[in-house]
Amino acid sequence: MQPAENKKPWDTAYEWKIVLLLAIGFGLVGMDRFVINSMWGTIAADLGLDPAAIGTLAGLTGVFWGIFAIIFGNLADKIGHRKILIPAVFLYSLIGGLTGFAGSMMFFVLIRALLGVMEGGYTPTSFTAVAVASKPSRRGLNQGLQQCGVSLLGLALAPIFATQLMNAGLSWRWVFVIIAAPGFLVGLFLIKVLREPRDTMGAAALGVVEHKAGESAGALAPLKSYNIVVCMIALFGAMCGLFTLAAMVPVYLELQLKLPLAQMGVVTSAIGFGGFFGQFSWPGLSDKFGRKPVTVVGFVMAALCLYWFIQVQSGVGALFLPLFLATYFCFGNIALITGPITTESAPVGAVAGSIGLVVGVGEIFGGGLGPITGSFVIPNYGFSGPLYVALIGMIFGFVASLFLRETAPIKVGIGHRAIDETGQVM
Repeated sequence: MQPAENKKPWDTAYEWKIVLLLAIGFGLVGMDRFVINSMWGTIAADLGLDPAAIGTLAGLTGVFWGIFAIIFGNLADKIGHRKILIPAVFLYSLIGGLTGFAGSMMFFVLIRALLGVMEGGYTPTSFTAVAVASKPSRRGLNQGLQQCGVSLLGLALAPIFATQLMNAGLSWRWVFVIIAAPGFLVGLFLIKVLREPRDTMGAAALGVVEHKAGESAGALAPLKSYNIVVCMIALFGAMCGLFTLAAMVPVYLELQLKLPLAQMGVVTSAIGFGGFFGQFSWPGLSDKFGRKPVTVVGFVMAALCLYWFIQVQSGVGALFLPLFLATYFCFGNIALITGPITTESAPVGAVAGSIGLVVGVGEIFGGGLGPITGSFVIPNYGFSGPLYVALIGMIFGFVASLFLRETAPIKVGIGHRAIDETGQVM
């Protein structure tokens, strides 16, 4: 252990700056990715496209997001965070804005695939940057706070923002341009604030350091961890549930339940508000009660509340509440699995790569194939069919979560690599 006189207080100022900036950045990721869902009915009518195609389009974005989360997560362990995060913010903002210039389905396919590439790079690297900036006793809370930006901006406020602007007469094209602008400001702030792992207090404890030339933990190193494999499987279920809902609920509400556009936007926002509160409070609870029990309970409650939502056929409030609760627990589990559990289970020198692999597999097979399957079942089961695809995903995640091993510092030790409360490696 380091001598007491050499100990320094934890750098709380940097911790909160980076959590705030990367939370806003991830929120803008959510807006770029999800705002299209609540406008798709209007877009499809305007361009003569199939309304059910939104599931396939959302799934395509998820597949590319997943593939490049794996690639860039592994790369971030080798070259650091700045070279990944800062270009990614500028590029996903530019690409998101260009969506407003779409004139055909082929353009949507291309631009949303490119969006998945850039946002896939941002995701695991930003999660790791927050982890190395966080005091161990706040790791779950901080990673949840960072991730909840995607729910608040992307899934809670974006549907209301977009539908109200369109009701006021603004074209859907301008909505994409408007939401892209703040990303450039976030990129400029990150240039000034963001540090490389070697310059943070938590990097040594987590084994997050750039490799020397010719050295690498290896892209497959995370697979040596039992918990990482379980996290991949559990996240598949959670993301299948969540992203199928995010893509298909607006279509279900508008075309099956016949809600007016403004009411559809309000009900759909329950996904984001539920996710916002779930993503920061649920991982925070795991700091106190342990990662595994909180994850197991989360999947059970998500499945029960989604089944409740499916039974409701009318009423904005009656639809909002169960959808809010289902996504509270589901999004909370996504933040918990991709954040503290994966971070604390990762091999030395492969934290970003581990997060990238877990997020990547979850995105490709859950966030990607889930919505695609949802679109596929509509001809035979109607617009409620995708909701049952989401329910099956949540049940699958519950089964996988039973096999997790506990990693919470309060249960197994104060830090992942033995670190004391002032941030000194012991």
